[in-house]
Amino acid sequence: MTDENKVMEYKPLYAHIRDELVRHLVDGSWAPGMLIPSEMELARRMKVSQGTVRKALDTMTADNLLVRKQGKGTFVAEPEDSRILFQFFRLVPDDGPSVFPQSTVIDSETGAASAEEASALELTAGDPVRRILRIRRLAERCVLSETLCLPAGRFCDFPAHDQIPNNIYQLFSTRWGITIAQAEERLKAIPAGEEDARLLSCPVGTPLLRIHRIARDLEGKAVELRVSHCLTESIHYAVNLR
Repeated sequence: MTDENKVMEYKPLYAHIRDELVRHLVDGSWAPGMLIPSEMELARRMKVSQGTVRKALDTMTADNLLVRKQGKGTFVAEPEDSRILFQFFRLVPDDGPSVFPQSTVIDSETGAASAEEASALELTAGDPVRRILRIRRLAERCVLSETLCLPAGRFCDFPAHDQIPNNIYQLFSTRWGITIAQAEERLKAIPAGEEDARLLSCPVGTPLLRIHRIARDLEGKAVELRVSHCLTESIHYAVNLR
């Protein structure tokens, strides 16, 4: 192994401890809302310093996997927690506070993955996928239409479209034990097509923001392809860069 490869493979101890702790989330031994052991107890179990455990927990807290509650301890984050809701929803009203949108599912069906869907979800073209079409409202106004595509093999016994909840990432967590840990998004301006015009009640050609998202679980596996078309007359996409 070259010196360069050794450098690339090097990970500090706290990162290895973080990986071990994340395994508790993956295997379900640490469930959403659960109080986890103290830093001192984890350090004892893992035979490392308390400072190393603290740094590992700090990174998990920064990634919204854990939540620290003053005087109570550290808990596994729940998908309905406001920090989690807005971690993956970046559309903000031009005036007023951030509000999580309300959703109406138009259709939900299983089909064969297209080449684009298979590439995004790390599947083989033709593998079964679940597609969900829904519209989303902010302040009673329809501002998004979106299609979600999921690998059907990981989401068995999917509920009927009229039983799919507004917070679908919470459904992933509670029913299948799948936590969305990260997402990659690409943004592009597009004109509204005929379907967009019908779903969003806007003229064909209206400027829209297209958001292409691939969401991944705690192990980095792609579990959702989401394409959203957004009316931005009264909302904007907001992100903090650090």
